[in-house]
Amino acid sequence: MGGGGNMSVPTTKTEQKKNPLQRAPISKPPFTLSDIKKAIPPHCFERSLIRSSYYVVHDLVLIYIFYYIASTYFHTLPSPYSYLAWFAYWIVQGCVSTGIWVNAHECGHQAFSHYPLINDTIGFILHSALLTPYFSWKYSHRRHHSNTASLENDENYVPKTKSELKWFTKAYANNPLGRLFILVFTLTVGLPLYYAINVAGRPYDRFASHYNPYSPIYNNRERLQIYISDIGVIATSYVLYRVACTQGLTWLVCIYGVPLLIVNGFIVLITFLHHTHSSLPHYDSQEWNWLRGALATVDRDYGVLNYFFHNIADTHVMHHLFSSIPHYHAIEATKAIKPVLGEYYQYDGTPIYKAMWRDFKECIYVEKDNESQEKGVYWYKNNI
Repeated sequence: MGGGGNMSVPTTKTEQKKNPLQRAPISKPPFTLSDIKKAIPPHCFERSLIRSSYYVVHDLVLIYIFYYIASTYFHTLPSPYSYLAWFAYWIVQGCVSTGIWVNAHECGHQAFSHYPLINDTIGFILHSALLTPYFSWKYSHRRHHSNTASLENDENYVPKTKSELKWFTKAYANNPLGRLFILVFTLTVGLPLYYAINVAGRPYDRFASHYNPYSPIYNNRERLQIYISDIGVIATSYVLYRVACTQGLTWLVCIYGVPLLIVNGFIVLITFLHHTHSSLPHYDSQEWNWLRGALATVDRDYGVLNYFFHNIADTHVMHHLFSSIPHYHAIEATKAIKPVLGEYYQYDGTPIYKAMWRDFKECIYVEKDNESQEKGVYWYKNNI
């Protein structure tokens, strides 16, 4: 669905044989952004309001169908079938709703259509429905794209140096049970905490929050839209409160709460695995530039979930280079740029559950290589 009918980007034999943990090249690329753009068919940059709207409607129809089945029939099922049915509902509804979140993310990049007002209106409605502050995310995420892999200026998933590690990281990161606890905590409440208090975000000299219009994340021209984002989240929260009063809190948690928890978990996992990998460099101000930073990400394969996630994970390298290309052209664009990028293209086909545990274990902090001549390049380490 996400790539014009293709499930995912096909991998070449070279990519399949390559060690996914082999470090990415850090020398100056032998190509420019213009060279990469010329390799992409021009129609890939076209954004169709009708086609983009189709994917939103498609996802919303699936969400309604699953909701209707759950609310109409599940209470008639005997135990344990009712529990199994709810578990299946949570999974499929969470996956499809993640696709809705991705569509709103595309609106923030103006990849939905050629009309900024329509993009922002649809993105605002979809993200607010998932308790995501649309404009707040849009602006902080834009700064992430402008400063990817910069230790000073990237907006999220900024790795720490060994001396900056918190005591609990040192105590638990190399302990399997402690690591599991941190992983579960991150996947369940990581995204709400990022919105609320900037957990895992760029360190600022004062309190930063996606809900605060006067947060240091934003400039004066953006503050009004942060208020609008807050209104959207508050309005959704009020609707959910009224639903809970009418239908009961347990019903609301089962129908909406658990799928939202799964959406948040997937968004954290997807973004974490995009930028946390042993092969990826990070740069300080001595070495960073935009193209080097944009190339410091990795494509992943979520199997059948690529379909529901609109290929956000297996075309992410291309997305960082040209974020206004809509998801239904992303696979074709990715295939086109691979020959130009060559060894600068990073792909890891490791099953996601294995990659999640491996990278959470191996990528604890960053430091320079003593023998490297590149003084401003940092790599992930795990020897605490």
